[in-house]
Amino acid sequence: MTIQNRTIPRQLKPEREQEHARSPDLGYEAQETAGFVRCLSHGFPTPLARWHYHDEYELHLITATSGKAFVGDWIGPFQPGHLVLTGPRLPHNWLSMDTPEGGVPLRDLVIQFDHEPLIKSVSLIPELAELQPLLERARNGIEFFEMGERAERHWHRIKQATGLRRLAAFIDLMGDLAACNDYRLLSNVQLQSDDDDASVNQIHVLVTRIIDHLNETHSAATMARELGMSESRFSRFFRKATGNTFTDFVNRVRISRACQLLMDTDQQICLICDEVGFNNIANFNRRFLESKGMTPREFRKQSLTRFRGRH
Repeated sequence: MTIQNRTIPRQLKPEREQEHARSPDLGYEAQETAGFVRCLSHGFPTPLARWHYHDEYELHLITATSGKAFVGDWIGPFQPGHLVLTGPRLPHNWLSMDTPEGGVPLRDLVIQFDHEPLIKSVSLIPELAELQPLLERARNGIEFFEMGERAERHWHRIKQATGLRRLAAFIDLMGDLAACNDYRLLSNVQLQSDDDDASVNQIHVLVTRIIDHLNETHSAATMARELGMSESRFSRFFRKATGNTFTDFVNRVRISRACQLLMDTDQQICLICDEVGFNNIANFNRRFLESKGMTPREFRKQSLTRFRGRH
């Protein structure tokens, strides 16, 4: 009897990075000297290049090699100058595909910082309120364009500074990132906050229902009636709150959930199609291709690279 090897392992979950693993031998600053802002630099290959997540925000700059990046449910290419900010607990990995024999001594310049102290400071110091939209977007992962050289200069200033001067250098970097308009969000769908409009809470309730019941039929007309709005008014408000039309939002949430299942399970693609609410496999494949630039099968195949390195 021939036993076939499984090509898709079950439950491919990201590894949580623990403090005890942050060794100076791997490029981290020593725990006893690291403050609110922690710098990290390393080459490739390295044990740090793995599918993982942590509680901190992370600004990640690639300085050498090119390859494939994985941020949440996003898969895409990277090259030197690639700059990404990831929010807390957003899984990520960068895998170089053109590493010379012996590797490279420096590929990554990284800054990590905690959520809680910064968000408290934002609420207390009016000038820091400019950072709030940036921190919200970081939940998706943000790729910044034409910022690589400037970010590298910022990194070295922060690395060389201590105490208050390090904090000042960090705030200077965050100011540049907050002011950058040339960026894209990489993963998932987030509801944009708008504290001045109480009706956003109602949209949150509807969004939660959509996410919890993806395989059910959702229509803008039904949602509008529940909120006592005309369909046209509901559509305008929903787009303002989420940045998407109602139909696009539902499709994006369904695709995002499908990505999670494709990455984390070996469930058959046709069953995933049903579970996330697409009425047929052809429509699912078409929508997935439009969103991710590849078919669900190719997405699953590429996602395995998170663990197995060079293919």
